[in-house]
Amino acid sequence: MNNNKFIILCFMLGFTLQSCTTAILDEVDKNTLPPLEKTVTYESDIKSIMTNHCITCHAGPAPNAGLDLSTYANTKYSAEQGSLVARMNNATNPMPPSGKLSPETLQILDKWITDNLPEN
Repeated sequence: MNNNKFIILCFMLGFTLQSCTTAILDEVDKNTLPPLEKTVTYESDIKSIMTNHCITCHAGPAPNAGLDLSTYANTKYSAEQGSLVARMNNATNPMPPSGKLSPETLQILDKWITDNLPEN
């Protein structure tokens, strides 16, 4: 490759890399979301959140931290104690370990607690 082609290639590569941008999405605050109008229940809303985000570690004969979130009664107890949502909202060490749940999911959990933790 001659010098002119090399210089043009480097220029084009530099221009291309410079024009690339990274979109940074602002995290939505759950308090700015529109309020949920429906009653949130364990069976219709919370159970799937626990199944998708929690019970891989927090279920079975030896759940992590001794916390079994595989049943309504156990999840309700954890929510009543304040540890369930507090840990999910922890900025430095949130649960699940893969990262903080979406503001929409956290809003559903908060609404369930506000609705007095109904099962059905």
